[in-house]
Amino acid sequence: MGAQTLSISEETEQDLTSPISKALVVLDAVAMAESPPRFVELLNALPLSRATLHRQLRQLVKEGMLVHDEVHQTYSIGMRVLRLAHSAWSRASLASVARDTLDILSTQIPETIHLAVLDNNQVLYVDKRLPPRSVSMFSSPGKIGPAYCTGVGKAMLSALPEARLVEAIKAQSFQPHTDKTLVNETMLRDELARIRTRGHAYDDEEHEGTIICVALPILNKRGEPIGALSVTSTTYVTSLDTMVETYLPAMKAATNEISENAQIALGV
Repeated sequence: MGAQTLSISEETEQDLTSPISKALVVLDAVAMAESPPRFVELLNALPLSRATLHRQLRQLVKEGMLVHDEVHQTYSIGMRVLRLAHSAWSRASLASVARDTLDILSTQIPETIHLAVLDNNQVLYVDKRLPPRSVSMFSSPGKIGPAYCTGVGKAMLSALPEARLVEAIKAQSFQPHTDKTLVNETMLRDELARIRTRGHAYDDEEHEGTIICVALPILNKRGEPIGALSVTSTTYVTSLDTMVETYLPAMKAATNEISENAQIALGV
């Protein structure tokens, strides 16, 4: 596994006075990592001593909040966290509001459909619909991904107010996942301008090779993003131009419906 940069917010760094705050900062760091981090990566990123970090990791693994891969010596989020997250989403979230709309959309579009939100300036996938024919890919509910090189991420970034966008761009790692990845702020801002002009975002094999998608932001009553919807396929099956021509009308109707329902149900 290649090296990666982990970081925490200043607010988090200043609030490590209790065992629970220390546990939470470790969970945050593991959850926000683009790939499962090793102990040394966490130690370099977090303001915790080696002994404290060992103790927190050991307890979090024991409680099922983290999983330790003994072969690769990495840590990832455990099933207990995912169960808690799924329970929260099912009660009061965009996923709950959008469920019926996604069910209907999945009967109209024979491709993988994703619903995502921005969480700490990264993409959090909150729901997914699979067609009978599907391929393995990174995204699944509860998974956190980069915003700068995913369709849903760029769709949401394109609709952020400038002050929020500046903050979000600073949080991006700009790692080159493929040879098509946008690897700096200038490239990303140029692409966001194009997204605003055409009204929809692409992932053109930027996060995973052969994986392509078309995405739309889901907006609140102030025109700010509360989520994003994408349709994902592969270059073996179709093209971005064909996806836009075939699926975009149904996607627009779905995002409008989710937006309207979210304004009523969530007051956004």
